[in-house]
Order: sequence, then C-alpha cells, then structure tokens
Amino acid sequence: MLTRKRNLRTGRSVWQEKRAPAVPGWQLAGDAEADVVVIGAGISGAMVADALSEAGLDVLIVDRRGPVRGSTLASTALLQYEIDQPLTKLSRQIGEAAAIRAWRRSRLALDGLSARIRALSLTPMRHRDSLYLAGDLLDAKALLREGEARRHAGLETAYLDAATLKERFGIDRPAALLGYDNLEVDPRALAAGFLNAAIARGARLASPVEIVDIDARPRSVTLRTKAGHRIRSRHVVFCTGYEIPFGHEPKGHQAISTWAIATVPQKRRLWPQCCFIWEASEPYLYLRTTADGRVVCGGEDEDFVDEEARDCLIGAKTKALQKKLAKLFPELDTQADFAWAGTFGASTTGLPTIGEMPGLRNCWAVMGFGGNGITYSRIGAEIVRAGLTGKGDPDAELYAFRS
Repeated sequence: MLTRKRNLRTGRSVWQEKRAPAVPGWQLAGDAEADVVVIGAGISGAMVADALSEAGLDVLIVDRRGPVRGSTLASTALLQYEIDQPLTKLSRQIGEAAAIRAWRRSRLALDGLSARIRALSLTPMRHRDSLYLAGDLLDAKALLREGEARRHAGLETAYLDAATLKERFGIDRPAALLGYDNLEVDPRALAAGFLNAAIARGARLASPVEIVDIDARPRSVTLRTKAGHRIRSRHVVFCTGYEIPFGHEPKGHQAISTWAIATVPQKRRLWPQCCFIWEASEPYLYLRTTADGRVVCGGEDEDFVDEEARDCLIGAKTKALQKKLAKLFPELDTQADFAWAGTFGASTTGLPTIGEMPGLRNCWAVMGFGGNGITYSRIGAEIVRAGLTGKGDPDAELYAFRS
C-alpha cells in the first residue's frame, strides 16, 4: 500500500450544501501510459494537473475515491499569504533571509492563484483583509514586533491597538495586525474548476483507481493498481494530502484533528468588511464568512488522528466553537447549520514539504502541511511544473524533503 488510508473527514461541511460540480471521468479498463501520473484529485492534484497540462504534458489523474471527495471538502478555505508560523518566530528557526523568502513566496503564490482563477473564470472569489489577534503565542508587544518584521519584508501590515481594534471592528482584544488582499472561495468549486481546465486540454481523470505498488526507475515509473492494471509514466506526483505516501511523515510534520462549524445565514450581523479573523494562539480560532452570510468558524485542534475519537467530539467541539464565537461577537447567532471534523496537517515551521521524493527516481510529492493548504498547493504546482520542465524553481529548497 503506497499511502496510509485515513478517514479524512466526518460530518457535513458547508460546501456540500450545493450539488457537486460535474467533473468528467475516464474508465481505466486496462493498462495505460502518460507523461505524468498525478495521484490525488483534490485541490493539490487539480492545481498540479492544470499546471502540467498547460505545459504540454500528457497528464493522467487517478484517485481511489473520486474527484474532490477527500480533505478538500473539509477545508475552511481561508486563502491567506500569512503563514501559520509568525515571521519573527520562523526567522529564529530557519534564519531571517529564508523566512522572508518563504513569506514573500506565499504572497506571490496567492497573487498568482488569484490571477489564475480570473484567467480561467473558475469560480467566484472575494478579496478579504485579515485580522491577526493578539493571543498566547504573541501578545501586543510581540505583535508589534511581528508587524515591523513583515513591513521590513515588504509586506504591507497595519498594527491596531486595543482602542482602534474596538472602534473599527468591535473586537475587544489587546491588539491585532491587519493584512491585506487574501482570498475567499468555495474549495470544492475551485478544485473542480482546475480539474475541468486540465481535462479540457486533454488530461484524463480515472476513478476509483487505487495504486498499490510502484516501480521507480531512472527513465520511467510503473504503477500497479488494485485491479491489476499497470500505468507507465515518466513521472509521478503524489498529491494525496494527509494520506502520506508510504506512511512516513516528513521530518517536523504531523497529522492532527480539527473541527469547524458554519452558522445560519445572517448578513446583517456580520462584522465590518467581513475580514478573515484568526488568533496568535496555539491552537487558534479562525473565522470567515460565506457569500450567503454564514460564519465559518474552525479550530479546537487536537494532536491526534484517531478518527473514531475525533468524530465522537464533534458535538462537544461544536459547542466550544459556538462559545468562543459568541464571546468574540455577542451579537452573532451561533446556531450551527453545518458541523464537521477533519484530519489536518501541521509542521513545526508552518511550511509544507514539496519536491522530489528521497530514494524514488522521478517521483514528486506535494504535501500541503501547515495552515496555508491551498496557497501551498499553488506553490507545489509551480515547483513541480518548473522541475518537470527542466527550469527549476528558485525557492525549491525551502520546501524540499528533510531527512
């Protein structure tokens, strides 16, 4: 078995309110060939397939479930350039120059993603600013230093003291940082859009197809499916999310459990500008709105991936999220129309692992660990495309596998 099977989500997310976008499939009835096989038809696989098919490569996407049926559905889709790990703390971990590069690349990736969504007319999106509230990770003074570090890196950031924060947003916290121009989307619609764009160029999507064996050689890779078919390609890209290839998390990575709710629609009660809100805390609370006026609220993360234990906590975690949401905004109706749980990836640096897999020739992986999953999916697609077309990426070493 190439990947560790996990029950990636439970409950019903707000994205499942609407009918799933149609994505045409292809029946794998025998052996097949392609330039590149992308394993995984979630948001990462969709972006990689889009990037590689546009580069002129023959792409075959396979998934054991079907398109957009894994952890993408559990995403709360706050598409931010801000990395989970504060810039000041990341600088101490990997050095200031590397930390600034990582933050800048995240900003660049989000801008590129926005442009790509517009160019392909994939799905409605809204630009949102973000409020980063003082918490147990960064207090008001530390938040002030963080804001200075971000501005030094060329990332426009405003520091709001308690009075300003209360006046502008009605939030009673010691301080906050205001960042600009993040993105709000429906992650299922976005992934389906990228898959359809790739398929329109000739990419094929086959599901359900489970890969059970791999033979990676210097000039080619051969995959064997559970049904006994063989797929031969020049390259393979693992985009299997938190189902880790070969069951080994990269150094400093771990899978955890997270919970989320979506409230009843209430457009007239929402906070000014409907900006993203998250905390400088561990674990942190995070909020966004939807087009129909719901509040999506997530957090309460736990350091375990026992699916049965995770699912048993949905009721209690829903109440905890409602309580925190009511404390932050007493005027909101916290009644939950949707509640769900999912497996989520974290790393000690807040950065993902992307690149060639150690010991496997011609095999790549995009592991979107860290809180910026969809932004990191964009970086992964850029790095893989550059690598497979022989151009290289100037930031590839920031995300490479660590032994």
